[in-house]
Amino acid sequence: MGKPTGFLEFTRELPKKRDPQQRIHDYKEIEVPFSEQDSQRQAARCMDCGTPFCHSGCPLGNIIPEFNDAVYEQNWAYAYEILASTNNFPEFTGRICPAPCEASCVLGINKPPVAIEFIEKSIAEVAFEKGYVKASPPNVRTGKQVAVVGSGPAGLAAAAQLNKAGHTVTVFERADQVGGLLRYGIPDFKLEKWTIDRRLAVMEAEGIQFKTGVNVGVDVRAKDLMDQFDLVMLTGGSTVPRDLPIPGRDLKGIYPAMEFLSQQNKRNANRPVDVDHQGMPYGDGELWATGKNVVVIGGGDTGSDCVGTSNRHGAASVTQIELMPMPPKERAANTPWPNWPMMLRTSTSHEEGCERQWSINTKAFIGDENGNLKALRLVDLTWKNEGGRMQMVELPGSERDVPCELALLAAGFLHPQHNGLLDELGLEYDERGNVKTNKYQTSTNPKVFAAGDMRRGQSLVVWAISEGREAARAADCYLMGETRLEAKAVSMIEAV
Repeated sequence: MGKPTGFLEFTRELPKKRDPQQRIHDYKEIEVPFSEQDSQRQAARCMDCGTPFCHSGCPLGNIIPEFNDAVYEQNWAYAYEILASTNNFPEFTGRICPAPCEASCVLGINKPPVAIEFIEKSIAEVAFEKGYVKASPPNVRTGKQVAVVGSGPAGLAAAAQLNKAGHTVTVFERADQVGGLLRYGIPDFKLEKWTIDRRLAVMEAEGIQFKTGVNVGVDVRAKDLMDQFDLVMLTGGSTVPRDLPIPGRDLKGIYPAMEFLSQQNKRNANRPVDVDHQGMPYGDGELWATGKNVVVIGGGDTGSDCVGTSNRHGAASVTQIELMPMPPKERAANTPWPNWPMMLRTSTSHEEGCERQWSINTKAFIGDENGNLKALRLVDLTWKNEGGRMQMVELPGSERDVPCELALLAAGFLHPQHNGLLDELGLEYDERGNVKTNKYQTSTNPKVFAAGDMRRGQSLVVWAISEGREAARAADCYLMGETRLEAKAVSMIEAV
């Protein structure tokens, strides 16, 4: 359990971050390195609480108290062995996961929770540094050929697990580099891309083949894919953005957030900025926030990423608006421990400079005589409970126009792209437009499985990894009649 009195002796401490006014001039990760001793001290705070609610808070079921204890004992090899048994990519989740496990930490009832996400990152980085992360190709191949379509976290996790089971795995990616939104969605200042390349080198050494620049359904027809492979795993993600069809939407200067973010990631990688993350040509060329009044429409993580990128471009001003009311600054009463708390969160991008506004609706985009965006027409809202449902009501007299030359739509995604591969495979869709499955197996074709955002709807990277792992177990069982791949670890409370 680490140190029995550790939670009494040590306070929660996270790595220091570089000064906001210094870090907005580059795209490097913002955290200052932490020592192994600092990690040990944080791991000592774990209480070994008997019923580890952190297990059920984690979508992967990470065995958290055990790896905390190993870190406290400075047994880094064992800590990585425990962590890697449930999480293929702790170097990713240790950087970009919102850590639902921490929201369920028993210590968090009346004290700051254990710094689980940071400890995960520490374990992963020490493991790579000390050589504990090694390629482990399967001893025996099954002779089964598996195609994984999409190389985001769900696809990579599924590929790693299916390869571990002995199947020959080929990953298809329509972008020019592997990684999905890890590569072209999440900014480098949150996840530098050398972390992806480092992991890909291990996966390639284990025998996984990656084919980039291949738009399955266009470059490779669905029928050919079905003929060439024993099983097809669809992990393409939820890629159709939620639009804002209001007056003025056709003006130049209004773009989906992902188009803006993926362009900057390509610049950082010295890659051509000519097509988007889906391989489609950009309509208006390169997007820059430099010298512009930027309004980010949507209050989530993607919107926050747009804020940080806009500041690094040198925007004249950055405003983030949200339809919903401002969350409380402390855990809301309707999301008590151990639930994920509804509360106000301030990201590192917000700290770098941003005006945040809540209960705001966008009524129209206003253009100049040349068809360029020049302003947004906004109105304040109040929310009323009508028959058990919250209804928004515009406040009279609050309508106004605010300067804006770049509007970024960060209101989430609807569902995966239907036209092309999915329609060609004749797949069914659920009520939200996601691929319909029964335990990851599509309802219309037993050889086709789906996982990640494409099946579940847009969610966290940690959920995508969990989806990929669980889909791989189901696929392996379909191919072989049984599976030896690890099942998700469950806590005592889940088992009950």
